[in-house]
Amino acid sequence: MPREKFADPLVTADGSERASVALTHLDTLWFATGTLCNLACANCYIESSPTNDALIYLTAAEVTRFLDEIEAQGVREIGFTGGEPFMNPHILAMIEDALSRGHEVLVLSNAMKPLRRHEAELLRLRQAYGDRLTIRVSIDHHTQHVHEEERGPGSWAPMLDGLRWLSANGFSLAAAGRRLGGESEALARNAYAMLFAAEGIAIDAADPAQLVLFPEMDASADVPEITTACWGILGKSPDDIMCASSRMVVHRKGEPAARVVACTLLPYDPQFDLGATVAEASRPVMLNHPHCARFCVLGGASCSA
Repeated sequence: MPREKFADPLVTADGSERASVALTHLDTLWFATGTLCNLACANCYIESSPTNDALIYLTAAEVTRFLDEIEAQGVREIGFTGGEPFMNPHILAMIEDALSRGHEVLVLSNAMKPLRRHEAELLRLRQAYGDRLTIRVSIDHHTQHVHEEERGPGSWAPMLDGLRWLSANGFSLAAAGRRLGGESEALARNAYAMLFAAEGIAIDAADPAQLVLFPEMDASADVPEITTACWGILGKSPDDIMCASSRMVVHRKGEPAARVVACTLLPYDPQFDLGATVAEASRPVMLNHPHCARFCVLGGASCSA
């Protein structure tokens, strides 16, 4: 990608006014529970692995502080992402804290051993809070070959076993996959539907909330910058972009406290660090990163339910 692109937060490489997105209403507050994970996926945007602790484990007290701050703001959803959230020793307390306040909770997981260690507690939460707790499982493709190319040999069978367990026990369940280049959305959804039917997994692949298909995130590919004129050209509204309705809490290694960033995709870039509180983080976000174009504007994707 040309070096002059995404260099200035206010203007694009050709001097056009860069697009920005205002926070219209905080619908989802994400918590990055930490970057440690039982897997080291090839294209993990946050570089999670068994050794990467660039984002340290959030504590239950940190989550409580932010939940207290948003108490009267009508936030619908609390999301937990990682790393693998179920590796964080405080995860169940954090989930229940959010559920007990009336929020819907979405937890992103690979459904492998870290989750399975908590079966009894998860069943208790399911009994107490029902469908307000949703677990979204990452399935990088509807074929074992492509999934394991991304997530490593031997990752397919335990993921499916975890999905079957969640489905059999009546959890509100979703899956997250990828749209490969040259593969239409209709083809992908049909293939996932066949997989879910064969495995007895209660996910409706035709429902975009139950099967979220993310665009390919090829960091080496060039991507256009988004100008203010693009909204009209593309027939899109900035209000539909993820950072119009969500923020994420992270605790970076070496920093004294958790902070709020613009979105789930950009925990490290300092220009997307918006402050120490949700209130501070309510200012507009300049779309000065390739992910803003590739994933959100052109890809039409969002991490929220």
